[in-house]
Amino acid sequence: MKRVSFAEFGGPDVLRLEDAEEPHADPGRIRITVRAAGVNPVDWRLREGQVLGAHPVELPFGVGQDAAGVVDEVGEGVTGVEVGDRVFGEGASTYAEFAVLWAWARMPDELTFEEAAGYPSVVETALRVIREVGVEPGQTLLVSGASGGVGSAVLQIARDRGITVIGTAGAANQEYLRGLGAVATTYGDGWVERVRRLGRIDAALDLAGSGVIPQLVELTGDPGKVVSIADLGAPEFGVRFSGVAGSMPDALAEAVRLISRGKLHIPVEKAYPLADAAAAHIDSRAGHTRGRRVLIV
Repeated sequence: MKRVSFAEFGGPDVLRLEDAEEPHADPGRIRITVRAAGVNPVDWRLREGQVLGAHPVELPFGVGQDAAGVVDEVGEGVTGVEVGDRVFGEGASTYAEFAVLWAWARMPDELTFEEAAGYPSVVETALRVIREVGVEPGQTLLVSGASGGVGSAVLQIARDRGITVIGTAGAANQEYLRGLGAVATTYGDGWVERVRRLGRIDAALDLAGSGVIPQLVELTGDPGKVVSIADLGAPEFGVRFSGVAGSMPDALAEAVRLISRGKLHIPVEKAYPLADAAAAHIDSRAGHTRGRRVLIV
């Protein structure tokens, strides 16, 4: 089979589309024929060699953790899923023609494979950081870097829970944020004062890693009310860096529930062929994404 991997840390040029042995479903796992794979910041962070304790890397390393596809092997002890089912979920080395998943759910009928591949890690992360930052219904949450995949999920999940959301993004994404129910404002010069004029901020999330941690602490008045998923230096300011995933099965179940109620939709900004994984990483790292980027297998 074909898969994308890297044998050394570095830039996008270290990615290789290679021939590899097919994986098989161990007990408690399923294997899918991959139709699409989600592109997440953790993928290029690992490729660069960033030290992320929850994601140990042994070289050569197959890239990717999110995927959608069709079940073609069911491991011993697995129930509730059959060969031929359309599923999405989390596994290892998902930038490939076949991948083994350890967490999965049946795809909602209204989703394409490309759309479904963009949900697993994004929804898990969104649910986790909303929980960790401790924001409650009736309060206001500030989301820095709100237009990407995690931001898109946070805005919709928070609004469904009765939380007011203020989102920052580039000028081109202001209407997009408003369409997701957020109060939108731009980043750049004067952004702190623009946010301050919008009212009290009870909690804040840093989703872009753009060096705004001190300002988020200033706006909330408490480093304990700020969580970052993108700035490894956050603990220097007393702010929690959230990098350890929670329950993916629970996140997938919540994603299915919200999608079926029409409360969650994350658009695919761009889909790339598997051979263009390097380009997908370059674009993902550049930011300014509206929704998700995925690979088509």
